[in-house]
Amino acid sequence: MMTTTETHNLAEQCDWFSEGNRTEPRVTGRLDAASCLFLSIVPNEQAIPALICVSVLLTLFSLLVNGLILFGLEWSEDLSWEPRCAFLKNLILSDLMQTVTFGPAVIRSLVQRRTMEFSAWCYIQYFAGTTSIFVSLVTITCMALERYLYVCHAIHYLAVLTQVRLRLSLSFIWVYSISIGIVNMVLLHTGAGQKNDQVTRGLLCEPDMVEQHMGYPRAAAVFRKLTGSCTLLLCLLVHAFSYLRMYRDACNAVVPFNADNVTARKTVLFYCGMLFLQLLPLLLKVTSDALWEVEGTVAMMARSSQFQGVTKTAPSVTAVVLHVSLLVMLIVPPCINPLVYGLRNADTRRALRRSLRWLWDTGVRGVEGMRVRDVMHRNPARGA
Repeated sequence: MMTTTETHNLAEQCDWFSEGNRTEPRVTGRLDAASCLFLSIVPNEQAIPALICVSVLLTLFSLLVNGLILFGLEWSEDLSWEPRCAFLKNLILSDLMQTVTFGPAVIRSLVQRRTMEFSAWCYIQYFAGTTSIFVSLVTITCMALERYLYVCHAIHYLAVLTQVRLRLSLSFIWVYSISIGIVNMVLLHTGAGQKNDQVTRGLLCEPDMVEQHMGYPRAAAVFRKLTGSCTLLLCLLVHAFSYLRMYRDACNAVVPFNADNVTARKTVLFYCGMLFLQLLPLLLKVTSDALWEVEGTVAMMARSSQFQGVTKTAPSVTAVVLHVSLLVMLIVPPCINPLVYGLRNADTRRALRRSLRWLWDTGVRGVEGMRVRDVMHRNPARGA
């Protein structure tokens, strides 16, 4: 592990004042532009192993838990028809898509100590990330409405949420999210892209980094912020309405007994807390977008000025903290969702145990069969 002095010596190899092309850093040592940009974002070498460990653990945990729950739901015939499980499987698919899109890319940038190269993969990452985030957001909104119908209108539940309407809802979620991703991709090309820049200013092709690379297209930024804010606001309003109505009905159920429904209060507080953790990356992003015209613009100008030879100051602490925090928190919701909506449910836990037991029994029988075949192969007379 490098010391602070060694890291400072590496940073001195990056000369941000290029006499010819003032949009690229001139490298005086063995570091290229991507490595110099990485040092400007994460100058503390001791923080890199910690970020790598956290990213690897979160990625593996998300893939393992989401994959097991999805297998359990698909294996169980009892839960296949339930709307709640259909929405849960849709959420797990989007979580897996989000984990595969963000996790390996962040880990690769941290391990190589380089920022992301701007290539076709950057476009794919931007589109897949946007789509998966909107799918997750709209899906948990529909799941809150589904629970509201199940608890408050149980007698009309199956009549309202039919299989046809369920399929239409799932189709709408994906069509809506994919459409936003496509429109974002089209609007990105309305700006004056930096064609000579082969690397981005971040460790992930997240919206701010891509828009900065493409020349800050105004239409793309406005559309992204507007759709993201409106969808997030709709999600919060639906959750507030649904859980307040469920809590009120639960409290009314014990009014004749002059009792207080403590269980209902704890349940609502639990789901509100988990919803806050799930939406924390989006809340942070929307907040930074809202403040971008005040403080964020100054932060980004300070960040980009070093590439234009205006000043030699390091990137703004605000911009760096927002970027690094967003990298880690984007992998957190896929880890929380299966625990909140999957393992917390008794039916899902039973289905998961049955599927794991079946896998274990299948593996044991397979190993025993291999041993029998091995014995017969070594001693054909005993097999006869």
